[in-house]
Amino acid sequence: MTNTHPAILGFDPGRDKCGVAVMGLDRQLYFHQVVPAVEAIAQISSLRQKYPVSLIVMGDQTTAKKWKQQLNQELIPSVNIVLVDERYTTLEARDRYWQMFPPTGLTKLLPKGLRQPPRPIDDIVAILLIERYLNRLTSSSSTDN
Repeated sequence: MTNTHPAILGFDPGRDKCGVAVMGLDRQLYFHQVVPAVEAIAQISSLRQKYPVSLIVMGDQTTAKKWKQQLNQELIPSVNIVLVDERYTTLEARDRYWQMFPPTGLTKLLPKGLRQPPRPIDDIVAILLIERYLNRLTSSSSTDN
């Protein structure tokens, strides 16, 4: 499925693994996946061919500067990269994981705070980064009026 609406690519960079997500401006989620860090640039390039990515939104912590520099060097044609505050996204992503994939079996009996997602959730962090960016856009445009 190729989409013609502008999309935003969320990128949660890490040393070993990275979260990648693509979401339309209408907040429809098209893609999300955790990929090994060594495959991240290739994955982003491939997603940019499949979706009309107009912007990359990236977390601003740990390895952000290095990744931003690498993305700018390796992605041609270049794309705008915006850094977004990623504080508390891991905690938020854990809650979102259980909203997206409700617990089953014995996991349902565990208190919410003790549930650990059964897989890395960097892709969900990438989704949250896009949402934070979009929320910032809509809140700043509504205060301008």
